[in-house]
Amino acid sequence: MPLDPPPGDGAVDTLFAATYRELRQLARARLRGGGRDVMLDTTALVHESYLKLSRTPPPDFPDRPRFLAYAGRVMRSIIVDLVRQRQAERHGGDVQLLTLTGDVADQAGLPSAEEHILRVHEALQEMERVDPRMTKVVELRYFGGLNDLEIAQALGVTDRTVRRDWEQARLFLAEALR
Repeated sequence: MPLDPPPGDGAVDTLFAATYRELRQLARARLRGGGRDVMLDTTALVHESYLKLSRTPPPDFPDRPRFLAYAGRVMRSIIVDLVRQRQAERHGGDVQLLTLTGDVADQAGLPSAEEHILRVHEALQEMERVDPRMTKVVELRYFGGLNDLEIAQALGVTDRTVRRDWEQARLFLAEALR
C-alpha cells in the first residue's frame, strides 16, 4: 500500500492515521520483548513515537514497509532513552555512589530487563559497524515487523539474502549477548 502523504505539517498525521493499527501491534511486540520495564504501555509508546516524529520533518517514505521500519527505529530509541534515564535516576544521577555487598541480584550475575535492552542496543550498534545491511534486516524484521519478502523489497535484495542475513545476525547477537 503506497503512502502518499501531502507535503507539509500533515505528513506525519497522515502516515500515523494510515498505519495506526500496525503501529500499535509493533509497539505491543516491542514491549512484549522486554520493553515493559520502561513503564510504557502500547498506546503511550505509539504516542511518544508520534510526538518524536512530529518534532522534525520525516524523510519521504515511498511505501508502508519503510515507514513501519522507521517507526520501529523510533520506538527502539524511545525505549532505550527511557531505560537510560531510569538507570541514571536509579543510580542517583550525579550523587556519589556507595556500594554495599551481599546483594542477591549482583551475586546471581543476571542482567535486568533494562540492562538487556541496553546490551541489545549496543550489540546492534556494533553490528552496524560490521555489516549495515544485516542490521537493517534486524531492524526491519524485529523493530519494523516486516516479513522476509517485504524486507527484500525494501532493501532491493532477494528474500534468500534476507534469510541468510537474518541467520548471521542471530548468531552475531547471540555471541554479543553472551
